[in-house]
Amino acid sequence: MRAAGFCRLLTVVSAIMTIALPTLSYADTLKSRVTEMKLDNGMEIVVIPDTRAPVVTHMVWYRAGAADETPGVSGIAHFLEHLMFKTTERIPSGEFPKIVARLGGQDNAFTTQDATAYFQRVSKENLPRMMELEAERMVNLKLAEGEVLTERDVILEERRSRVDNDPRSMLDEEMDAALYRNHPYGTPVIGWEREIARLSREDAVAFYKRFYAPNNAILVVAGDVTPEQVKTMAEATYGKIPANPAVGAERVRPQEPEFSVARRLSYEDPRAGQPTFYRYYLAPSFKTAPAGDAEALDILVKILAEGATSQLYKALVVDGRMAASASGGYYGGGYDSGKIVLQAVAAPGHDLAAIEKRLDEVIADVKANGVTEAALKRAKASYVADFIYESDNQSTLARRYGWARAIGQSIADIDGLPDRIRKVSLEDVKRVANTYFDIRKSVTGTLVPSAEMAAGGVTAQRPAGSLGPNGTAPASPHPAAAQPRQ
Repeated sequence: MRAAGFCRLLTVVSAIMTIALPTLSYADTLKSRVTEMKLDNGMEIVVIPDTRAPVVTHMVWYRAGAADETPGVSGIAHFLEHLMFKTTERIPSGEFPKIVARLGGQDNAFTTQDATAYFQRVSKENLPRMMELEAERMVNLKLAEGEVLTERDVILEERRSRVDNDPRSMLDEEMDAALYRNHPYGTPVIGWEREIARLSREDAVAFYKRFYAPNNAILVVAGDVTPEQVKTMAEATYGKIPANPAVGAERVRPQEPEFSVARRLSYEDPRAGQPTFYRYYLAPSFKTAPAGDAEALDILVKILAEGATSQLYKALVVDGRMAASASGGYYGGGYDSGKIVLQAVAAPGHDLAAIEKRLDEVIADVKANGVTEAALKRAKASYVADFIYESDNQSTLARRYGWARAIGQSIADIDGLPDRIRKVSLEDVKRVANTYFDIRKSVTGTLVPSAEMAAGGVTAQRPAGSLGPNGTAPASPHPAAAQPRQ
């Protein structure tokens, strides 16, 4: 769950706190107007009316992502997302986005570990046409051999440009693989290159038939429509598609074993730029965390690492002057788990060992002493204000509720988030700091420039020494996403 950075001045923070109170009535109104329905074939519908302009955002979410792939065929979920824009029984290859453009709309799609989504933003009178198009490719995709092979080359080039040509992306990929030793979150959404190169038409057909069906999909419409209008249009399009009894079962994935030792990766690359330090911690998501933990963890990381007034920024950039930047975030939107990401770019003349030592000191202080009441109030006010302001954006609302339903959260879970954030206490923040900043459940990575590529690229090593009494490591001298379709 992403939140924006802190405000820079106390006067601005005070203004936000003042503004947040009267706008709560808008949040209450929003809560009451979100409507859920279900078609006879099992397709879920979420409608968020917004009558300020005659436009709509139309999204179809499938409960199928990279983490649902069969081992050995990584990248097939993302590959199929691309193929969904090819030939169907009624739509010629590549015509889908052209139809939307001719109607004056915009469209795209994205794949994540847990879901795949297709969306269009059009004038309200074109909503029935969008439903016709999406219903057509839900079941009538041709998947011609030539189109599959051509698009596979496109995916390989996308991987080369977005991952292989970016040292930070390469290290991130390796760190995820180290963080998730058993869970499929350790496999990149785009897939491993060797497995992408072997993807076939049969692989695409198998994934398509396994997951693409109305009873494994959520329709989200936000905009100038009523729930009754959406249901009537959906019944005339999606409602004609029979349910597939072979899909829609609860997802059960391999889970992580207990962690007993921290892991470390170092990567040398001549394209690296300034040396950069990374630390990932395995953490629960909003869906899987004990009650209140995800909210407290989100607030903790906001105080610790988000924005120019965060503790890490102050310690590493402002006071320490050893880093050019320092940041972080809590990624708590996963179906099975989440992670905490911390990073810092070294200032010229400073090494990563000193940065790591200072970062560990800041974390140790938070675990021992918690955070201040003033910092907690600022973070909660900023969080709630961001949530309310983002509720003013039609596309944001469609994504917010679509994602929630795709990973098994309820509308009430999302609408109740501001109230749960307000209840986070100093004791909650200190408790989750001690629970989830466990070095044994972490991966530390360093990215440094080199004169030439280091042999073997990324190297892994376990830290010297044993773990401390609280799961902390002794001092040593040593972050989804999903990209839209191109």
